[in-house]
Amino acid sequence: MAEEIEREHFYHAEATALAGELRLPLVQEIKPQLYAKLSERGGYLSQRARDYRLEGVISFRSAYTQVAGNLDPKPGHGWSTLATAAIEDLNVLDVVTADRVVAQLSTEHPLVGYVPKVTFLGTRFENLRIAGHPVNLELDPHLLGAKPENDAPYGSHPGFLERISSQFERIGAISGLPGEVFERYNRVPSIPSAPESIECSLVNQAEGSFPGRCFGHVIDVPDFGRIYLATLRLEQSDFQDGVPKQTLIRLTMMELKLGCLANGSIAVNPAIVNGHTKP
Repeated sequence: MAEEIEREHFYHAEATALAGELRLPLVQEIKPQLYAKLSERGGYLSQRARDYRLEGVISFRSAYTQVAGNLDPKPGHGWSTLATAAIEDLNVLDVVTADRVVAQLSTEHPLVGYVPKVTFLGTRFENLRIAGHPVNLELDPHLLGAKPENDAPYGSHPGFLERISSQFERIGAISGLPGEVFERYNRVPSIPSAPESIECSLVNQAEGSFPGRCFGHVIDVPDFGRIYLATLRLEQSDFQDGVPKQTLIRLTMMELKLGCLANGSIAVNPAIVNGHTKP
């Protein structure tokens, strides 16, 4: 009980529906839409909007974000943090469309220790299409796996490393892999390095009859650009005796690197969760 009373948790949660910049066919900053950031003291914040349109480049019918943080009232449970970003009837240049895209991250920071339990329950793509063709996805919401024992970092957990190693090997084995994709996904961390930053994806594979090529969770569409799906970034810092005292989880459901029809970059549903505890 003394541990619970003496410790103080500082929350961190952010969620955005849409952000980015265009250079062609017009020069335009896409200011963060529905940006919500949780107070480090916790609480709840929500934003909602309808009928967004940026010329004929990108639009959505509705979207919302929410962030929340509180001490779980169940005995023995710690501090819970939630970040959600959802977008409905997304349309990018009439090439990429989706009925609904949801990023939802939840963490439970322990009363004793520093490494959180992480879940992605609710995260999904509904009817994602490219040029009208369905995109079939192998989505793995359990990529991180169970919380490592003994407050060990996720970056040194054998199960997690095995899963992302398999993911990187599948990507690397595809002929004609673009250099940009190779640079982002050619290094697999190994025990006991416990790297401070790991990037992977909740999507193991995308496939369908749409135009373009798939490289794991990356789709290269001719005359449109490159689409990165459900990119997950795990950032660990402030290591003491091999334990990261802070862990941030960043999830972006779609990263669009546009070329030809338009030029620029767009992030759909980027979200961040967790926080840190003192001492």
